[in-house]
Amino acid sequence: MGGYDNNNIFAKILRGELPAHKVYEDDKTFVFLDIMPRAPGHALIIPKAPARNLLDVAPGDLAAVMATTQKVARAAMKAFDAAGITMQQFNEPAGGQVVFHLHVHIIPRQEGVPLKPPATFKETTENLTAHADRLRAALNAA
Repeated sequence: MGGYDNNNIFAKILRGELPAHKVYEDDKTFVFLDIMPRAPGHALIIPKAPARNLLDVAPGDLAAVMATTQKVARAAMKAFDAAGITMQQFNEPAGGQVVFHLHVHIIPRQEGVPLKPPATFKETTENLTAHADRLRAALNAA
């Protein structure tokens, strides 16, 4: 297992060096939309503290990520009139991890609608903005 890379794309987003469609933030977590969503409303929950993945995150930071994940999942159900939620989390290359900053995917699902293949479709800025607005509204209403 490698170490944490302070120049990974999510670390750059946290530092404001790269743009993101922010949905939620608290003292320990940050939530933004995936620019290559597998379904509308596909959100990523990350800890603000440096953590490569589940294997090295501090327990308190992991607890905060999971609490935020639940909050976002509930809001996504409402915002996207979802029939269910897919939650994904990958660790190390053999486990499917591509960005080496702990992150949890929350993907709203509809009955009979397959997920888009990973990293195959870049969503428009207009749609990402609209999806972020819907998810933020649902979070604020909770």
